[in-house]
Amino acid sequence: MTVKNDAYLIDLDGTIYHGTNPIPAAKRFIERLQAANIPYLFVTNNSTKTPEDVAENLTQNHHIPTTPDQVYTSALATADYVKKLAGGKAKKVYLIGEEGLKIALEDAGLKLVDNQDADYVVMGLDRQFDYHKLTIGTLAIQAGAKFIATNADTNLPSEKGMMPGAGSLVAAMQTATGQTPIIIAKPSLPIMEGALDRLGHPAHPVMVGDNYNTDILAGINAKIDTLLVYTGVSSRDDIAKVAAKPTYEINNFDEWSF
Repeated sequence: MTVKNDAYLIDLDGTIYHGTNPIPAAKRFIERLQAANIPYLFVTNNSTKTPEDVAENLTQNHHIPTTPDQVYTSALATADYVKKLAGGKAKKVYLIGEEGLKIALEDAGLKLVDNQDADYVVMGLDRQFDYHKLTIGTLAIQAGAKFIATNADTNLPSEKGMMPGAGSLVAAMQTATGQTPIIIAKPSLPIMEGALDRLGHPAHPVMVGDNYNTDILAGINAKIDTLLVYTGVSSRDDIAKVAAKPTYEINNFDEWSF
């Protein structure tokens, strides 16, 4: 199978690795992209890690040499989106999230506050989430702050089972405020627009992933090619039931050439 895609947006967990376990064909796929000098960007809904953290994990644990500028997290996408909304003005953000999101927002020049006097309430996965944070966020949104969430993933896979994801916390805030947040990450458009901007707006990009409901729908929503690899979440039976199909489907990356 040969396709002339000039840039690749690539999911991580389930696509490049399974948690701490490598996917050998995925490593070979990245090596072939590097050898062909085809640009690519790892695009992840995870907002808790910095690009440096993600790059180090890929480099050290999966032996895929990666630099931070090859990683685009939902935290970076959220910071880019809020900075654009702010229009260069000194806007205040009440953050419910972890270090990756905090650093991204600060690096974008946004001021983080610890009270309800905020222009934006930004939520990501926060494993220290509590009633106090929910209260401040609720009051800020009721007073007019825009409600922005990194992603709506309800659960995260782990060695223990399916853990609560950012979406479970976002649902609590949505219930408390009656407000629907702007969602940044896959399958929503903001993360795709930010990723394509970082790649210089390639003419024929492709979104690559294992999950139809996030990765593939993100590509479909962005009106670009999609490549579903059956190494993770979605199965052929799942895809048989959907109306909007992936552009391409493969069992593993050894089937893909360019």
